[in-house]
Amino acid sequence: MLKFCLVGCGRIAKRHSELLGEKVIKGAELAGVCDLVAAKAEKIGAQFDIPAFTDMHEMMKTVRPDVVVVLTESGNHARHVIELAPYGAHIVVEKPMALTLSDADAMIEACDKAGVKLFVVKQNRFNVPVVKLREALEAGRFGKLVMGTVRVRWCRPQSYYDQDSWRGTWALDGGILTNQASHHVDLLEWMMGDVVKVSAMSATRLVEMEAEDTAAVILTFASGALGVIEATGGTRPKDLEGSLSILGEGGSVVIGGFAVNKLETWSFVETQPGDEQVVQNYSVNPPSVYGFGHQAYYEHVVDVIENGGPQLVDGMKGRRSLELISAIYESIETGREVNLRFKPKMARLGRV
Repeated sequence: MLKFCLVGCGRIAKRHSELLGEKVIKGAELAGVCDLVAAKAEKIGAQFDIPAFTDMHEMMKTVRPDVVVVLTESGNHARHVIELAPYGAHIVVEKPMALTLSDADAMIEACDKAGVKLFVVKQNRFNVPVVKLREALEAGRFGKLVMGTVRVRWCRPQSYYDQDSWRGTWALDGGILTNQASHHVDLLEWMMGDVVKVSAMSATRLVEMEAEDTAAVILTFASGALGVIEATGGTRPKDLEGSLSILGEGGSVVIGGFAVNKLETWSFVETQPGDEQVVQNYSVNPPSVYGFGHQAYYEHVVDVIENGGPQLVDGMKGRRSLELISAIYESIETGREVNLRFKPKMARLGRV
């Protein structure tokens, strides 16, 4: 049984603690939690009858977990991962892994030096319709890719940003692109391949925050295909859509729902047995806007640690989507098209 500990007991910790604390994940158990705000840690600790701490170093020395899960503010991920790596426990870090490429590189280096695995949470890769789409892509059913599009039309009112002073700040959080849409950006790049250039615009329309609540991005992929990212937290009165569409010469697939969970279109030039049943059989309603993939993600983590094999999203793969997001912010700040690979000069993300 692998012992897991959580560092950070904010909003997302509820999902992680329930899966681990209720022993939903075979081979894993929740052994300790930590937060600078004692009440937050104590609430989860009492719920699952496990020790709660306000100092992560004390927790690591006392509990000696096999895996530590970093759920702190995005801008603090790097510092916490780097400090935790020497304890020898494998590390799971929520998205985005960091806010700057230099921080991401330092995290990867620290984990490599300590001989521990670094897992970046991208749970939507495990959504049932996403897995089916990936299978079709790897089978070559799309042929030449034409366009990939993601749309994030979610509702994040002022009350969401007022929960914590760090939300929506450049130094610790970023905006809709870094936070809510980062999963969708990852999926788009995973399906369509490397991005060679981006052009983007953003606005802050309905809330008071440093970063953006609305953005529009045009991408060019190495294949020559084009991409579109449309993301906003300004949908009212509630979440509307979190979707991904892939179009190619051989067919079209659209995954909709509010968390890339509903297979809406599955249409190919050359049909195969079972195609007619795919839409019916490969759509799953998730329990929340986080999707349902956290369970499958943790099962993957346990399997990799116990049995070896490749990680679906390690530090280098997590860095890949961060580089794209950084390039998008660079384009927003400069008003120019930005080529990848690049070194950020004007992007404010991760800067105090």
